[in-house]
Amino acid sequence: MIRAVLFDFGGVILSSPFEAFAAYERRVGLPMDFIRTVNSTNPDDNAWARLERSEVDLDGFVSEFETEALALGHSVDGNEVIACLAGEVRPRMVTALRTIKAHHRTALLTNNFLTGNPDWSGGANGSILELFDVVVESAQVGVRKPEQRFYEIALERLGVPAESAVFLDDLGVNLKPARDMGMTTIKVVDPDVALDELSALVGLEL
Repeated sequence: MIRAVLFDFGGVILSSPFEAFAAYERRVGLPMDFIRTVNSTNPDDNAWARLERSEVDLDGFVSEFETEALALGHSVDGNEVIACLAGEVRPRMVTALRTIKAHHRTALLTNNFLTGNPDWSGGANGSILELFDVVVESAQVGVRKPEQRFYEIALERLGVPAESAVFLDDLGVNLKPARDMGMTTIKVVDPDVALDELSALVGLEL
């Protein structure tokens, strides 16, 4: 029986940053998916991973990311890459979250970074955070998806076993550890399809 629903932020609650990456690549003439290639090279210890564990600040990230991109053959503006992370809220996903919160425990699991702003999500998204019983941010806990400890922290704070949780993320690499721990997982490619799957699991009209 599902007792808790866990959500990723960018790519689930918000539109995917990959769309913004692709637009930037087209605009400056980079190969398609080049930014994702940089991010997936040495994924546990690269600039992106270090930023999300608060091992480097934004300026440090920009420098390291640009160096990593150059090593792979292209010049990239690290500040432009950071700017790509500002996604658009998906209204149906937020409406579903409100419905779920009335019946189940909810959690936000996000790989993020310190910005100097205590309300990291900013603006209207701040109200979205209030819909979660638990918020686990990589920048705060020092581990990140797909490290198993990240999911363990979420389950401990929720007070539910893995078998009673369902987790939605847009990246398969982040879903695999959760699934291996016993969670039910939903990969969010089309948000409407994902919500239909979730609706069937939790027995609610979403």
